[in-house]
Amino acid sequence: MTDPRPGAVPSPSPDLVEARTTALESAVGAYDIRGRIPDQLDEDVLFALGWATAFAMSELESSAEVVVGHDMRPSSPGFAHAFAAGIEAAGYRAVLLGLCSTDQLYFASGIFDLPGAMITASHNPADYNGIKICGPRAAGVSLASGLGRIKELAPQAPTFGRAVDGSHSSAPAVDINEVAAADMRRRYVERIRTLTHVDEVTGLKVIVDCGNGMAGKLLGEVFGPDSGFAKVPFDVIGLFTELDGTFPNHEANPLKPENLLDVSQAVLDHGADLGLAFDGDADRCFFIDETGATMSPSAIGALVAEREIARAKTAGVTEPVVIHNLITSRSVPATITAAGGRAVRSKVGHSGIKTLMRTEHAVFACEHSAHFYFDEFYGADSGMLAACHLIAALAKTKAPASRLVADYDLYAQSGEINFTVTDPEAVLTAFSAESVHFPANTVDDLDGIGLQGEDWWINLRMSNTEPLVRLNVEASDPQRLRELTAQASDFVEARRQ
Repeated sequence: MTDPRPGAVPSPSPDLVEARTTALESAVGAYDIRGRIPDQLDEDVLFALGWATAFAMSELESSAEVVVGHDMRPSSPGFAHAFAAGIEAAGYRAVLLGLCSTDQLYFASGIFDLPGAMITASHNPADYNGIKICGPRAAGVSLASGLGRIKELAPQAPTFGRAVDGSHSSAPAVDINEVAAADMRRRYVERIRTLTHVDEVTGLKVIVDCGNGMAGKLLGEVFGPDSGFAKVPFDVIGLFTELDGTFPNHEANPLKPENLLDVSQAVLDHGADLGLAFDGDADRCFFIDETGATMSPSAIGALVAEREIARAKTAGVTEPVVIHNLITSRSVPATITAAGGRAVRSKVGHSGIKTLMRTEHAVFACEHSAHFYFDEFYGADSGMLAACHLIAALAKTKAPASRLVADYDLYAQSGEINFTVTDPEAVLTAFSAESVHFPANTVDDLDGIGLQGEDWWINLRMSNTEPLVRLNVEASDPQRLRELTAQASDFVEARRQ
């Protein structure tokens, strides 16, 4: 294989190295790569990143192949081919899957035991794109465990369109591997149906807001016949199913309440039992109950945790481990313990959670942001698998969705409140020093500063990518929540500069 050290490949021009370095400085984050197009990301940068990823993955995992998928954004097919061409230019092999969801890319990484790269900007607006990278079997990759090396190597890649030997032949053409893509889709649907038995559910009506994202393709594959399986025997009504990365109807970002209005109204109009709202790359799903109200991701996490603990116990696991990030509701660890599992707290962020799942041999993990991770899915997150778990649970209990999660949704939560500040680290230091003004029983620094009272908690942490601090508060009643949220918000507001 080609040696990536300086001098082993034709050197790009100093101007190109500088341009790539500048682009990557802003685009490479703690867990993935994201940037505006074409200012930060273009096909040359994607080619360079593919070239660097091949070398970085070979150093970490001795892998000679990388599986690559892409979403429906207008730039994504070209970016995927440029990234794959970079892999091939480095002397490695790209297995190009074409259009897929991010959890399908993770699943492909798992079944083929290869590192993977998904060309997507997830829920970001249309003028963004990016890459989510994983190790073999969907292992988490962060700035400290691979992204940093990719960022270091990429500026030295040969120019897009130039071969490794320095000749001006065109970049390697990489065709979609239709056999691998079809195999992945079939096994993906089979895995979801086997784990949840969603294909045995009857009598339900489910609305799915695809947001013109990759969920529009998943509907026909998971619930319909597009992957060679029989259509599920319940009603699925899709909204905005056409793949369109310009997002003509609303942003594919279910974190914003305004993007849930369409699915909420459709649930009411159709008298549906449940609504689902996916983000752009379909690895995350939000849930709407029969009244049109948004269901707490923590409550969904607690419910699915209970199901996964029961499954693991049936398989002979004595005390199944479930991971939850420290922003999830207290109902999550309480449910895990009551179900006979062991709850493990984690920092926010998918790479760390995926690593922790492996070291703890966890069966499930959940985050407050509606990311749900499954041991039976190579420790990766899957919005569709979580959705099918909830559909199956709803059919089994025959209770309305609002009642199904009521026992897991016992506390009032602020949701994540973001503050732009000049010096995030100084704000957290001051918050820790003055925590005496909050009657906390415990103070911890697992992720930012956490304060814990008898019937409440507060967490203030820094963003990994922006000059922001993020505030989350939970309390036993809405009035206490309002008081604590106002007190913490006033503290941050006074220290913005």
